[in-house]
Amino acid sequence: MELESMPQFLENKTILVTGATGFLAKAFVEKILRVQPNVKRLYLLIRASDVASATQRLHNEVIGKDLFRVVREKWGANLDSFISEKIIAVPGDVSYENLGVEDCKRRKDMWKEIDIILNSAATTAFDERYDVALGINTFGALHVSGFARNCINLKALLHVSTAYVCGEKKGRILERPFQMGETLNGTSRLDIKAEKEVVEEYLNKLRLLGATDGAITSAMKDLGIKRAKLFGWPNTYVYTKAMGEMLLGRFRENLPLVIIRPTMISSTYKEPFSGWIEGVRTFDGVIVAYGKGKLKCFLGHRETILDIIPADMVVNCMIVAMVACANQSSEIILHVGSSWRNPIKFSSFRNFIRRYFTENPLVSKNGKSIKVGKGIVLNSMASFRAYMVIRYILPLKVFQIVNAVICQYNYQDMIIDLKQKIKSGMRLAELYKPYVFFTGRFDDSNTEKLRMATCESGVDAHLFGFDPNCIDWEDYLLNTHIPGLKKYALK
Repeated sequence: MELESMPQFLENKTILVTGATGFLAKAFVEKILRVQPNVKRLYLLIRASDVASATQRLHNEVIGKDLFRVVREKWGANLDSFISEKIIAVPGDVSYENLGVEDCKRRKDMWKEIDIILNSAATTAFDERYDVALGINTFGALHVSGFARNCINLKALLHVSTAYVCGEKKGRILERPFQMGETLNGTSRLDIKAEKEVVEEYLNKLRLLGATDGAITSAMKDLGIKRAKLFGWPNTYVYTKAMGEMLLGRFRENLPLVIIRPTMISSTYKEPFSGWIEGVRTFDGVIVAYGKGKLKCFLGHRETILDIIPADMVVNCMIVAMVACANQSSEIILHVGSSWRNPIKFSSFRNFIRRYFTENPLVSKNGKSIKVGKGIVLNSMASFRAYMVIRYILPLKVFQIVNAVICQYNYQDMIIDLKQKIKSGMRLAELYKPYVFFTGRFDDSNTEKLRMATCESGVDAHLFGFDPNCIDWEDYLLNTHIPGLKKYALK
């Protein structure tokens, strides 16, 4: 596999990015603008009612972020003219055909100009409403594919999925595509069109019954989890992403398709600077809750492997794949993670975050340092349920009995609070169970071939590195990721 210079390939190219206000898409856009300012144009699809609203979101939620600090410093007073020349904010939504681009002239211009499409639009909530997740993660992928087939100069379509479409598989997990209608438990065939009909029928039934908006949202969330588990997936997110992959594979025709399956994406390793992150992502919830003194126990097995990969490495892999697979009528799957070549165990992760917050405690609202404890390790769901009984359910019963005996409501607020904590804790445990006890490791043979090709070509390898072997997890977590999390996500 021979590679040409990445910046050279990007020169004078036009790229469409969906999900443009998302974490990974922003990092991708920043990298393109930084390494190849002579890119012809970036169309950024943004959910908005009109061009003015889309442009406002572009500046507030993309360009205005600290991530673009290096680009801003480079262009200085000329930044606005540079951005207006290179970026066009397009109001749209992947849930609709033609990506919801209503301006006919704009749509035709895009079809003529676009060389590369990056589909990073997604809803990543594990328990998203089924209708919403199906619209974005599943049929959104189909709509992007349809749009791509109209692009007469298209060289590559990149689709961002997730490595966890594998469900709860164990051992070595290969980079292989899904077959249409495939399920993880093999009990029945999955009919994606029928799933859409299930959603529509259920929504109509709820509306006829006069269900409130809140009740409909709750029912649709439960339906997503139910349908996912019926076919072997643990949650709505990975289930709908898997169906999106199936549709892409089935209807891609001769499109050069690259499906990127990253694992748990973390803060930037090096570029444009280390430690940038946006929001509290996956395992970050554990770090934040522990640092705030709210997490008294850890759910997970000591030998569980946390598959973490920095955002800039994912972006670099995406760009290299884009160049390597351009104009090739094939489908390739790329796992972008660390578990196969440089795994970090849950036990090490726990020790690192304990050490960090012991030496660098967070400060509470009253100005006092928050002390963190060792934390109990619960290595099974059975031990977690026992813990919940002792810590929350038994005290709840006591308060309820006391309230009933004295016929007063002195403890009513406490009872409501405990009920909420129990419900929330159990739901979160069920949602995250597949990951805290995950024993699979993602084989990245295809991704390794790209790495080797980059090194052997000697072209821009230093600019587009994505080898997880170079990560010292202790140094990265203690000196990059957690400080970045404190700076950008805990404001």
